[in-house]
Amino acid sequence: MLSLSTPLCVAAAQTPSAPCDLQRNLQTHLACVRAAAHQGVQLLQFPELSLIGYEPSLMADHVLTADHPVLAALRQAAQSHGMALVVGAPAAPVEAGARPAIGAWLLGPDGSVALYRKRHLHDSEEQFASAGADDAQVQLVAGEPTALAVCADITHPEHAQAARGAGAALYAAGVLISEKAYAAESAMLEGYARDHDMAVLAANYSGTSGGYVSAGRSAFWAPGGRCVVAAPDDAPCIVWAARSDSGWAGGVLSVSVPA
Repeated sequence: MLSLSTPLCVAAAQTPSAPCDLQRNLQTHLACVRAAAHQGVQLLQFPELSLIGYEPSLMADHVLTADHPVLAALRQAAQSHGMALVVGAPAAPVEAGARPAIGAWLLGPDGSVALYRKRHLHDSEEQFASAGADDAQVQLVAGEPTALAVCADITHPEHAQAARGAGAALYAAGVLISEKAYAAESAMLEGYARDHDMAVLAANYSGTSGGYVSAGRSAFWAPGGRCVVAAPDDAPCIVWAARSDSGWAGGVLSVSVPA
């Protein structure tokens, strides 16, 4: 793990998504990128399937490739602001001919594109999606060894354990967590930060998506398990956490998203 004094600023974008409206959701993403840039954010994590909303039954018609115009626009934004973005969208499966994967697209400030496919699916997703093959894909993001997770991944302790075992110092998750599940799942995330001594970032939805009402309260836990910052509710916002010589500090920025 990098030393505590290495400056780092990461954030969760707590956003609403219009069902399968890529252009509208792109504008929401860009608004969040601009807001995060003013805070000096180096990694901005969005919720699960953020570019289409949580719409598993509609994924097959909205599979993105790395050269899709929406991802190209976000790649340009990442480069312009010197910021890595993790956005959610359907992707091609590991095996040709299988159902689409639930993808977390990592867009680097250097123009690079990487893809993590959700490893653990909910039972209700299996008729629409195929699972990824890897528990741990650790990449340097803003100099920090980072592993990505998507929603149900966080309910499988072996996923976070594999990430830490592969050297991750930051575990970044895009999720859709309801009020009913929030207490248990946030406690798991806190536990990963405590037990694996790694930072944990979770970006939850704002409002309703796919028939599920999000609890909001996107959050960041420092290595050791302390919750540095959490959104107070489900309103659109940026939840940021920054590391300096004095440790971790954080805050919440309100964001105006397109109507």
